[in-house]
Amino acid sequence: MTALDTTVRAKRSVATRVASGAAGGVMRIFLILVALFWLVPTFGLLVSSFRDPTDIATSGWWKVFTAPSQLTARSYQSLLEKDAITHALFNTIWITVPATLLVVILGAMAGYAFAWMDFKGRDWWFLVVVALLVVPVQVALIPLADLFGRIGIFGDIIGVVLFHVGFGLPFAIFLLRNFFAEIPRELLEAARLDGAGETRLFLTVVMPLGAPAIASLGIFQFLWVWNDMLVALVFSNAESQPLTVALQQQVRQFGNNIDVLAPGAFISMVIPLVVFFAFQRQFVSGVMAGAVK
Repeated sequence: MTALDTTVRAKRSVATRVASGAAGGVMRIFLILVALFWLVPTFGLLVSSFRDPTDIATSGWWKVFTAPSQLTARSYQSLLEKDAITHALFNTIWITVPATLLVVILGAMAGYAFAWMDFKGRDWWFLVVVALLVVPVQVALIPLADLFGRIGIFGDIIGVVLFHVGFGLPFAIFLLRNFFAEIPRELLEAARLDGAGETRLFLTVVMPLGAPAIASLGIFQFLWVWNDMLVALVFSNAESQPLTVALQQQVRQFGNNIDVLAPGAFISMVIPLVVFFAFQRQFVSGVMAGAVK
């Protein structure tokens, strides 16, 4: 070992040496333990959803390891027999899917316009979009409730969808505009030389290249809308309420409805997880996009 190597090694801080040593097996084991600990409540909810209400009331979910005969699918059968819960589940789908698709489509179109189209006041309008990011949802609840009541959509699914679209678009435009702006200008100019118009350029060049960011936005928006309860409590009624509101109402009668709450809560949680893992690769690519040039 040379004198230079000795000097460099001596200059390394204690924290750097500890971090370098922990980057191997010890750190992996620690992260695995943290992940398993994080999944314990989810696993407990899954087990509880397959237990009888009397067993849930008298013992913890871990008792199933010593008495596996407690497992039963009757709770899910009771859930499907509850019209309010199944109707709320479909309402959640009717709210989440349109709100996600509209935000992704409109956000992509606006993001492309702000990134590559010249129009009067473009930068000022984009500053307005950025300013809308800091507007809290709570300040718009009463004004929009009054507006929706005047036009006759208060309490309908369309009212909930429009609210989510309105508050989801600023973030969508901001995210996609910054991603689209990183596309090489030469690539777009080459497509224009080949005769591609703005619509064809957007659909065949920008959208495929922006798939990671679009997938990340879709996942974020889906999770926000699916798990929302505040907006749904204000803008929905008994016919249009989503699953989060239906489960919240069941909590008031917890002692009599635990056989519905456990499977309902697990279904409400597992569907976003399935969506996330289905697009996990695109999500990671979208999050890391632009971090390194």
